[in-house]
Amino acid sequence: MRRDDRSRHAGAEHRSEQERLSAGELGAESLGERATLVHFSTAFCQPCRATRRVLADVSALVPGVRHIEVDAESRLDLVRRLEITGTPTVLVLDPEGAVVKRASGLPRKHEVLAALALAVPDPGT
Repeated sequence: MRRDDRSRHAGAEHRSEQERLSAGELGAESLGERATLVHFSTAFCQPCRATRRVLADVSALVPGVRHIEVDAESRLDLVRRLEITGTPTVLVLDPEGAVVKRASGLPRKHEVLAALALAVPDPGT
């Protein structure tokens, strides 16, 4: 996942680490057991369609990872709170819903897998 769109904000990394989201806030029944990929998209966003496919592939590949897509236009409350500046934006949440990574733009599969390494607990621990 290439570009952290919060990096230009002072103290962004600190805020991002403390931000937590619940399944209810995202309109989902539950978060992933090991991690959740939250994808903010809009109806006419061409890269959002490709992002949807990449994240669906990754969530099918990695057990315990869930992909939740959020329509940014209908969830302006979350967009403002999380300072989402464009679509697609992807957040990687740990099992408790803490944001551990965020990126904007079309991610590559290997980038998403690398970002998940930050959030997915080692099964041996």
